[in-house]
Amino acid sequence: MDSQKITFRTYLSSAILLILIGWGGLFGTLYFSLPFVWSRWAFFVFVIMGLTGIALPVVFYFHKRFPDESPVEANVIIRQSLWVGVYGATLAWLQLGRLVTLYVILGLAGGLIAAEYFIRIREKANRRIPAYPDDDPS
Repeated sequence: MDSQKITFRTYLSSAILLILIGWGGLFGTLYFSLPFVWSRWAFFVFVIMGLTGIALPVVFYFHKRFPDESPVEANVIIRQSLWVGVYGATLAWLQLGRLVTLYVILGLAGGLIAAEYFIRIREKANRRIPAYPDDDPS
């Protein structure tokens, strides 16, 4: 999205599709399969999809409510929503071994927030202002 204003309509079909496939697939995996390896992998994939679909409108709202100094790109909203899905699936995976504690929850969240923060800093540092040849004074 070059210089167009991003609306939620851009993400609506993706969010609905991710929610339906993610939570529908999770329901099907939990109720119609036995706990084998492929069912466990399907569980994690569907959790990532479902949580990402739920997080898309929330992340979009946060970017509209608390704007940055520059307009946000579409891939940033999708990536931040995907972090939510990965966070939830990682906590579910850690819970299988009874490893989830308050410190693990906060440490994992802090690590993912720090990773996103550094990615955003790198994106802002590499951003270039387009040069137009008509503005050349010489």
